[in-house]
Amino acid sequence: MSDLPNQVEFHEEGPREGFQMEKTRFPLSERVALVEALAETGLPQIQVASFVSPKAVPTMADASDLFAAIKRRPGVRYTALWLNETGFRRAASTPGVTLDGKIFMYTTESFCQKNNNCSVSEMQRRQADWLALYDASDLPLEQVYILTAFGCNFQGEVPLSAVVDAVQYVADLCRETNRPLPDFYLADTVGWANPEEVKRRIGAVRERVPDARIGTHIHDTRGLGAANVLAALEMGVDLFDSSIGGLGGCPFADHKNAHGAGNICTEDMVFMCEEMGIDTGINIEALLEASRLAERIIGRPLAGKLMHAGLPKRG
Repeated sequence: MSDLPNQVEFHEEGPREGFQMEKTRFPLSERVALVEALAETGLPQIQVASFVSPKAVPTMADASDLFAAIKRRPGVRYTALWLNETGFRRAASTPGVTLDGKIFMYTTESFCQKNNNCSVSEMQRRQADWLALYDASDLPLEQVYILTAFGCNFQGEVPLSAVVDAVQYVADLCRETNRPLPDFYLADTVGWANPEEVKRRIGAVRERVPDARIGTHIHDTRGLGAANVLAALEMGVDLFDSSIGGLGGCPFADHKNAHGAGNICTEDMVFMCEEMGIDTGINIEALLEASRLAERIIGRPLAGKLMHAGLPKRG
């Protein structure tokens, strides 16, 4: 077993990825309250909303209003998602958005078509264009997401070579444009990962870009979320996306029960890390308050375990 990291960093995605999955459009005031509660926990980054097509994702149509209503806590990054130039320009023109330069690489043609209505090669070309947009805004490239890095509901198995090739493409692009390597996130977009593949693929990416920080975006679709996080920790990974109460999932992933299991649950994974002696910098009590607030807003039991079981009583 590799040495575990001493500290880990969780980036919260529930307000964006969780609420964009819902068919109900929840009141702005309730979503503002959740973001503000999450900011009180010690989380360093919260993805608040998506700047995407209101027709495709109507629950994110009020993204600008949401950002305008939040009372910000110093030291917290309030980020957004965009999937094209139009979305980026909307985010850039919205006060209060922490712009974080990111690009997305796809390992399968089918998922790329489903998510972006274009081929993998066309998406790669677009991502190169995004870098020019970022440069014009003096925005560094911070992260690259390798989507469906473990498997695809539309095409099945994803070869390890497809993941490594995507990483190499970005590494070459960074070298050609004279920019530092970003963080590389392996995204289990539709919940195919298992612990051995997590270790295998992280190891292969680390061999290809040994100087880059590796993160994961893990979904708990098939119940292996915590096991996969542990496997990543054992590989030294110290950067994780997560979602309060386990909210979220992929709206285009063809899940029959998308509400049943979304992203890894922030409070459960923070609890696991702290129990293992890994510092998260997060107040677990405040995080549990936020998770219960999320459940009250959504109006149904969420997938998180700790929020229902409570913290163990010691001493």
